Amino acid sequence: MTTTQVYLSGLGLGASLIMAIGAQNAHVLRMGVRRSHVALTVAACIVVDIVLIAAGVAGAGALIEGSPLLLAAARWGGAAFLAWYGLRSWRALLTPKELRVAADDAPITAAAALVSVLAMSLLNPHVYLDTLVLLGSVGGRYPAGERAAFSAGAMTASFLWFTVLGFGAARFAGVLGRPVAWRCIEALTGAVMLLLAAGLVADAL
Repeated sequence: MTTTQVYLSGLGLGASLIMAIGAQNAHVLRMGVRRSHVALTVAACIVVDIVLIAAGVAGAGALIEGSPLLLAAARWGGAAFLAWYGLRSWRALLTPKELRVAADDAPITAAAALVSVLAMSLLNPHVYLDTLVLLGSVGGRYPAGERAAFSAGAMTASFLWFTVLGFGAARFAGVLGRPVAWRCIEALTGAVMLLLAAGLVADAL
């Protein structure tokens, strides 16, 4: 395969994984709608993905995939975190005061925004399973000289997606930030988180 074909392969696989609704995407969408530290949130997600993709293709994915203990810890810990986040989102539907605060863009510090996006990224096992394990295992099959092109393709997908998602949500915050739209976002976020948690528990059993 040519370098361009390998790059496009990484771009396609990376895009197919990252565009699925998940914890990171829901968080970026929320921050974009609130217009709260959007650039910081987007940049943090991209950097996390770049580091994990590079580590996965370099061989960390094979190490995790071969350790039942590490996989089990990631699944159970991630399931607990996702379930808590999903229930918190659904709770916002039943408490109008919290919903108004969220929709009205209650100010938070840059440090708090960074901690929240790192927690959403690094405590979510799907991030590791997608980047370290899946992308890492596929990228690791290419010859050493082509792995960089595959990694670059997957990293490009991450850069493009989070940039469009975060700043696109900020651009249309007037529409997405309406009470009805915000309730839909909260409901969708809660459902996605709980479904992901249930899936992780089912895989662990």
